[in-house]
Amino acid sequence: MTSRSCTRPFTAPEFCLPATSGRNLEFENVAGPKGTVIAFICNHCPHVVAAIDRIVEDVKTLRGMGIGFAAICSNDSWAYPADSFEQMQIMVKERCLPFAYMRDRDSKVARAYGATRTPEFLGFDQARVLQYRGRLDDAGRRLAAPDRRRELVDAMALVLRTGRGPDVQNPTDGGVIKWADGLFSAQ
Repeated sequence: MTSRSCTRPFTAPEFCLPATSGRNLEFENVAGPKGTVIAFICNHCPHVVAAIDRIVEDVKTLRGMGIGFAAICSNDSWAYPADSFEQMQIMVKERCLPFAYMRDRDSKVARAYGATRTPEFLGFDQARVLQYRGRLDDAGRRLAAPDRRRELVDAMALVLRTGRGPDVQNPTDGGVIKWADGLFSAQ
């Protein structure tokens, strides 16, 4: 299934969220000079666990392109203790995550961004207009081949070259966000 999620302009909503670093961060704190990726992830999702090393690799590539990157956990940590703020801090240290990892306790930021799955990646241009909504790559939960299609990196490179994301964008096949109100969304 493919989609073009950016048919009408969508500007990145503001947020102010606690990060594992101990600071509250806003969009402008994580924005890059040429664009920004906001990822919705969590600690316990098998899709995230399978992709975390590739996410780290791609973040390094994106940073080299002038693209900022931050991740947000919006899962209900009461029902999913592995996604608690304390466990997020442990994950950052153990995995040496080179990006801000923030907690969306009431899932309001995920709803404002229209995120429904983990991992889900939203790529914004320099003006904060959404240009990419989709998956990291074509590997999913499988072991990634050396020649994997780096869809997020390729999309953001296209945005830098043309000012526009790809016409075809593949949605993530990750797990659903476990909303803080206890309801799941499979949109």
